[in-house]
Amino acid sequence: MPSAQSNGRLSRRSQVPPFHVMEVMQAASDLEAAGRKVLHLEVGQPATAAPRGVVAAARKALDEDVLGYTTALGIAPLRARISQWYSERYDLDVDPSRIVITTGASGSCVLAFLALFDPGDRVGVVEPGYPCYRNDLVTFGVQAIGIPVGPESSFRPTVEHLEAAGPLDGLVIASPSNPTGTLLRQAELDEILAWAADNGVDVIVDEIYHGIEYMPDGRAPTALSWASDHAAVNVTVFNSFSKFFSMTGWRLGWIVAPPHVVVALERLAQNLTIAPPTLSQIAGVAAFDSVEECESNVDRYATNRSILLEALPAAGLGNFAPPDGAFYVWVDVSDLLTDEILDSQALCAHWLAELAVAVTPGVDFDPVRGGSFVRLSYATAEADIVEATRRLRDWYEGHSRSI
Repeated sequence: MPSAQSNGRLSRRSQVPPFHVMEVMQAASDLEAAGRKVLHLEVGQPATAAPRGVVAAARKALDEDVLGYTTALGIAPLRARISQWYSERYDLDVDPSRIVITTGASGSCVLAFLALFDPGDRVGVVEPGYPCYRNDLVTFGVQAIGIPVGPESSFRPTVEHLEAAGPLDGLVIASPSNPTGTLLRQAELDEILAWAADNGVDVIVDEIYHGIEYMPDGRAPTALSWASDHAAVNVTVFNSFSKFFSMTGWRLGWIVAPPHVVVALERLAQNLTIAPPTLSQIAGVAAFDSVEECESNVDRYATNRSILLEALPAAGLGNFAPPDGAFYVWVDVSDLLTDEILDSQALCAHWLAELAVAVTPGVDFDPVRGGSFVRLSYATAEADIVEATRRLRDWYEGHSRSI
């Protein structure tokens, strides 16, 4: 086996930037291995386990099922149950033939990007935004065109932002968004999709945080509502069992795509993955019978959100847009930077080493402005949120006296 010092050949596409949150998680794990109790505000996953019904269905399948390959598009019962979910939750008729089961939303990204975009295409990605959109596109030879948004629009993309990006072949948007938690209302979403249709832009909408919302005026709208009235428009949506259903490690997601895109997705899936995980698919059918349990988790996130938003200003972290959904707060930390702590990466490293509080630096989500921002996750236990904000407040009070 070649050593780490080997000068063996590597592809240019393999030089993709790291996902820095994973490095923070590793550093936090190392600290815990050394005996310290780390408070995890960096992890973008629920602290809760999968629904009880999902676990029971998995146990039954382990006892009774061979668990061989499924078809590349996924098992029919799961595709049918997802179709029913769109009817129940959004009052939409989504044909199961348009639903493709994937290996997590990450698998959805890979398949959808490969199906829709060619090397050299210009695809808009919102910044701040989930870094793997940009990194995957670049890996595939696609030009990832940054679309910077800021507090003036509560970090929501608008048609004006899109037009400023120049000609686009595709666009990737998320609602609710990671890292900002901002959410597009129906009128805002419709305006973006109408602009895309008028300009021949294929749109992929990430809806993996649907179900985790804090809106007094209803649920997050799905882009499929608009697409159902405009059949000729190329709108592809993906979702996941990871967030609302607390099934991150089960690696299960889905895509809803126009029929001609499904044909391409199937060919790609056959060659790239053969099929999604069979056990997860069988168990995933039961997730939709566990909505009450999942919504109780969202109630806990809402409590954590309230605690965090109230406590952050006292810790010098008051410059943020209140999140509409997901379980993140995107915070401007530029006022905390010094000659010794130059950017958010250094700040997060300092907090981890000194306070044992793990936070994600913003450079993952915005390669231009991310050095002045951090993302805090409140998907953890309430007691950890309370203790973490106390430590950050105490640090800030001492930090303020020293500058």
